[in-house]
Amino acid sequence: MSGHDRRYAWTLAFFLFWAGAINYADRTAVSAVFPLLRTDLGVTDVQLGLIGSVFLWSYAACSPVMGFLGDRFSHSRIILWSLAGWSAVTAATAASTTFPQLLAARAMLGVTESAYLPSANALLSHHHPPETRATALSVHSAGLNFGLIAGGTLAGYLADRAGWRAGFVLLGAAGIALAVAGRFVFRLPPAAAGRTGPVAMRTTLANVLRVPTYWFLVGEGVSIAVGQWIFNNWLPLYFKETFDMSLAAAGFSGTFALQGAAVAGTFAGGVLSDRLARNQTRRRLILMGVLHLLSAPFLLAFLVKAPGIALISASTFLFSFIRAMGLAGQVAVICEVLPPASRSTGIGFLNTFNTFAGGLGVLAAGMLKSDWGLSGVFAAVSLFSLVAAGCAVGACPFVQKDLRRTGAGH
Repeated sequence: MSGHDRRYAWTLAFFLFWAGAINYADRTAVSAVFPLLRTDLGVTDVQLGLIGSVFLWSYAACSPVMGFLGDRFSHSRIILWSLAGWSAVTAATAASTTFPQLLAARAMLGVTESAYLPSANALLSHHHPPETRATALSVHSAGLNFGLIAGGTLAGYLADRAGWRAGFVLLGAAGIALAVAGRFVFRLPPAAAGRTGPVAMRTTLANVLRVPTYWFLVGEGVSIAVGQWIFNNWLPLYFKETFDMSLAAAGFSGTFALQGAAVAGTFAGGVLSDRLARNQTRRRLILMGVLHLLSAPFLLAFLVKAPGIALISASTFLFSFIRAMGLAGQVAVICEVLPPASRSTGIGFLNTFNTFAGGLGVLAAGMLKSDWGLSGVFAAVSLFSLVAAGCAVGACPFVQKDLRRTGAGH
């Protein structure tokens, strides 16, 4: 890779850090204003769960199509159009005056955001060789987690002072401005813009469906996604109800303990995965499994009677840090076992399974809240980490054969 190509590859990673941050800030800001939605729109706990689930299900439904389009057309153009589209929808969410209107806005947010991640991850994988791929992808993933902190904190802060709508307007405007700036970042000849040649849908699907390693990683991703989206949607409300915090404090506490740790863990895990792998993909999988296993026990702190905020925050931080380290190598492995022309499609299907399962988890948490309490729901998430560990290690016997068959390790 030439010096110019290397600089552009890392410029992409840092631009996508900010695009990813806005992506996740927009999708999760609503959880920080749940208490105001109860009073302003008169929604119930189950309806609050449905707000998160509808977004995830619409995202899941569109992800395979968006992933396939990412393998046929310019990744950079899809990224910019998706960024502008979801930012406009976020700003328009502020106009919602009824629960059905808010639900429709969340569904449209899922449609417009679903085009982003498949093309963003495929574009980074195209410009980064295996030696730096997990690190570059972890920079992008760190942006996603940073967005969860920023979105929840900003939305809660503005909601306390100007009502719940102000945060959506500001986040939408920021995304549109970034999309305009992206036109300059992506101004390169077509050959360097991450485009791949058209591939028949049947061939693309066959390249994905016949890879056992990919399906084990889908199992890992689904297991993690259930817990991740339960925490993303319900942890701010837990801090508000359990520790009687303001919306801004609950929004920050409910995201920083989880996502601040994830930012650091994702980057550390990406660097560690690249250094440990040394062209041995199996090592990435073993590392992922061990870290998922180590993360699980920390959630048992939620079963402590009358826990203090220090215990909950520390336990959540450690769980999230170790879990993020484990997940950091996932997309790198997928991009090594799938051919370049099928990567966006593979990531699109992964997003579909993850978000559909996450939506079920969010809704189930809302339904179980009155009987189990959020503490019981959060503790149960530890079981999904154990399943994720088994899936990652379970892929080890298949990965070398998959690499030889696809020739996708580079």
